[in-house]
Amino acid sequence: MENIREVVKEKYSLAIKNQGQGCCAGGGCCGGDSFGDAINQITGDLYDVKDLDGIDPNLLATSFGCGNPTALATLNPGEVVLDLGSGAGLDVILSAKRVGPTGKAYGLDMTDEMLEVARENQRKSGLENVEFLKGHIEEIPLPENTVDVIISNCVINLSADKDRVLAEAFRVLKPGGRFAVSDIVLRKPLPEKTKKNVLAWAGCIAGALLETEYKEKLTKTGFCNIELQVTREYDLLESGLRGVLGDLGDEELKKLNGSIVSAFIRASKPA
Repeated sequence: MENIREVVKEKYSLAIKNQGQGCCAGGGCCGGDSFGDAINQITGDLYDVKDLDGIDPNLLATSFGCGNPTALATLNPGEVVLDLGSGAGLDVILSAKRVGPTGKAYGLDMTDEMLEVARENQRKSGLENVEFLKGHIEEIPLPENTVDVIISNCVINLSADKDRVLAEAFRVLKPGGRFAVSDIVLRKPLPEKTKKNVLAWAGCIAGALLETEYKEKLTKTGFCNIELQVTREYDLLESGLRGVLGDLGDEELKKLNGSIVSAFIRASKPA
């Protein structure tokens, strides 16, 4: 788990540094063209222009998600929101706007470079109901029963201990609280060699769960009202994702094509 965490941390630290010069500056996002291409294919065209009204346009370029959880989650004035793996803070800032000054939006990230950029983005936004925390999504630094809504954007798949992530999410949610995340999921199992490929892990693929596994883990944790809605299907034969699946041949890619998707996963903690 620690090895995977360090690889992910290194790749996204480099990603946020390179974004200051434009994606793939100096040899590719995150120090490698294949990783940068994969991230670009997954993260492109996720936000509607109207969602970004009043938002610094540079903030969108530093978002590495696979969906727009703030558009799909119900957020009400006065609620407390927590974004797991908040990165440069786009979804936190969008959430803070929706819950208003009587609400609160927390962002949790393990990467110092991301947190530095996120806090600068908060300063630019002028929002005071935002707080960025340093920590791991397997060990959320908040008391139990304190959060109304948990969001996350293509981050849970990066964890090597998803049971712990879901247990922590359940712990900090208030009774009746909602879990509303975007994530990469699988329609069929990946080859073993792909599961062991650290670049495919950092590219949000190798650690992804099967749709059935995701639902089973949520149920086992105690969540109810579980829904999984596919929002985007990826073509593995395109250059982006093909780069982080470089250990697979053409025939293997053809057989696997259509099996890697983005999804919006909803669940709730019993009231």
